[in-house]
Amino acid sequence: MSYLHDAAPASDTATLVIAEETQARRGRRRFGRRGPAEAKERGVISFADRKRRTVRIWLRIIQSLALAGLIFAGLGPLIWSAKASITSTQDIITDPMGIFFAPNEWGNLILAWNGAEIGQSLRNTVFVAVGATISTLVISILAAFILSVLKPKWAPVLSGAILATLFLPGVISLVPLYLTVLDLPVFGVSLLNTFWAVWLPAGASAFNVVVLKRFFDSIPREILEAAKIDGAGPFRILWTIVLPLSRPIVGVVSLLAAIAAWKDFLWPMLVLPDPLLQPVSVVLPALAKGPTPLAVQMAAVFLTLLIPVVLFLIFQKQFLRGVGTAGGIKG
Repeated sequence: MSYLHDAAPASDTATLVIAEETQARRGRRRFGRRGPAEAKERGVISFADRKRRTVRIWLRIIQSLALAGLIFAGLGPLIWSAKASITSTQDIITDPMGIFFAPNEWGNLILAWNGAEIGQSLRNTVFVAVGATISTLVISILAAFILSVLKPKWAPVLSGAILATLFLPGVISLVPLYLTVLDLPVFGVSLLNTFWAVWLPAGASAFNVVVLKRFFDSIPREILEAAKIDGAGPFRILWTIVLPLSRPIVGVVSLLAAIAAWKDFLWPMLVLPDPLLQPVSVVLPALAKGPTPLAVQMAAVFLTLLIPVVLFLIFQKQFLRGVGTAGGIKG
């Protein structure tokens, strides 16, 4: 600033000084003795009230109660499901909230795994989730890379078309997609009762393409231009530069794709009518309609919930970090 003042004419220097004094005077009138940062941070309770001991105690009590409520709302259903899975059907029906004092029956888990064939259904679900995740990553990453890095002439039109599909309800494309799977164009084969019928449509996710493209747009162009000058081709740029810089968002998209495939019900029910190929999302409602005891059903539900929860606990750092950096690359 001093260099600018020395280099500028005297009239310009006086104008700058007057403008700075006017801005400082307006800031003092607006914020008083507190600075702009303190004024922006002010909430319902003022800074003076926060210094009072009674206010601090009540704030801690309210925060503790809110945290306890959130923990109860989040873990309560999971804990109740875990206890119900090892409780008799009679105890669940007569006293649902008193099952914590009922004796444990660990045989329900074995009956759910073998008798209700939840083990086979879980294996099918793993195949569906893994295949859908790989399909989503391959198609979405390539599409986002083409639109963001390669940028052909028709990229804006295609980006607009992909974005427009987000405004269409999924049920609209259900019938055309089913007819396509029933008689695959060009090949003339049916994909019913094959995992390909679930894997391929899962890859066509406009939301994942938009999210990945936005992240790829935040990659500094200087890095990509330097790689092109060094003679790197498109696939080498994607593999050695774009993907390593995009690990957080790729992890988020992978987890979202796996969870979406894990809980999907309608589409697997339509394209996988064979009970031996159906995932747990389709098998569980069928158990409720059959003669399966309620305790065994609850054991099946708990086994179904256990795997996604464990996966989230293992990869929660990567997931939260990816969500935090989804908007761009930190400098």
